[in-house]
Amino acid sequence: MASHAAPHLRASDVVAVVLPPGPDWIPLVEAIWEAGAALLPVDSRLPAAEASALLERARPTVLIDESGARRNDGALAGAELAAVVPTSGSGGQPHLVEIGRDAMHAAVTTSAEALGSAPSDGWLCCIPVAHIGGLLLLFRHAILGVPLTVHAVFDVEEMCHERAARFTSLVPTQLQRLLDAGCDLSMYRGILVGGSALSPVTAERAESAHARVIPTYGLTESCGGVVYGGQPLAGTDVRVSAEGELHLRGPTLMRGYRFEPEATRAAFTDDGWLRTQDAGEFAPDGTVRVLGRVDDAILTGGEVVWPAEVESVLADHPLVGEVAIGKRLDPEWGERVVAFVVPHSAGDPPDLDALREFTAGRLARFKAPRELVLVEAIDRTALGKIRRDRLRG
Repeated sequence: MASHAAPHLRASDVVAVVLPPGPDWIPLVEAIWEAGAALLPVDSRLPAAEASALLERARPTVLIDESGARRNDGALAGAELAAVVPTSGSGGQPHLVEIGRDAMHAAVTTSAEALGSAPSDGWLCCIPVAHIGGLLLLFRHAILGVPLTVHAVFDVEEMCHERAARFTSLVPTQLQRLLDAGCDLSMYRGILVGGSALSPVTAERAESAHARVIPTYGLTESCGGVVYGGQPLAGTDVRVSAEGELHLRGPTLMRGYRFEPEATRAAFTDDGWLRTQDAGEFAPDGTVRVLGRVDDAILTGGEVVWPAEVESVLADHPLVGEVAIGKRLDPEWGERVVAFVVPHSAGDPPDLDALREFTAGRLARFKAPRELVLVEAIDRTALGKIRRDRLRG
């Protein structure tokens, strides 16, 4: 399909691609990059109405789907734009992030430098290509020419038998499943993990399995991960505002949100730093530590609780399969900590007292959950992020 689309592409085109993930994306992204056009990836799993609404907002000039390639009466990209990438939408309607060619180039080259990867080192993509993490792997191939394999779906058995790749990107849930299956991950020179926080329990398991896991932090607005293992990539600066919010500055930042000038202005400080809406701090060793989304902080009895800290402790409870921490209004405490738990065994769920007792000595008492909700599944985005907007009340 790429060979049919490429001759008709112009440098100012915005090319929407609505295709399932798979190897066909590789030549397609190459063709779009070489033409100087901008790629708009659309998740093929979206309901038709949602995909249609996204395309209507984005106004691409070319649409490529399983029926072929065709021109639309859309809006041109402007000069030197590499991609228009929807955010995850975990907090509501997704923004359309415009990423320049210079930013995309900086993202793939500075990360390669940080990893010490060679042009011959193969990469494996088994995360959604319609999001910035998977998309970066495709552009890594298009720009640097590194070997790339794209799996249509994440399959544990297929991953366990993979032998060609030396680097891959995963979300924490995928890493957990590979560890559960006993896969030999020592063959990878680097396993980037992002999308959501990596729990200490999973990190310890990975280390025991001789897996070189590199926790990453970044946003769609920063063209993916810009902090690797707590260290900013070359050219990226990180600061913590007086309110405790992480701010970023560097060559990989977005140009803005497509057709949203006010939101774009609000995303940056007056002196040009990107507001991440994530709370963070510098650890004593100087590394960057991400605490969580600013809006996710739970204010209970005058204290601040970060969900990820509580989740990392409760995830180690033998009766807990999965856990997410949310909050509810509380007449006495202002807000209370609520644990949403998928039991390890449906016939033997934990109770609230057991969870509170389990946190004793590991967490301050005010961080222990005051309410337990048993659920069949934790609502997550395609990248494994907990949809915390649905854990409030």
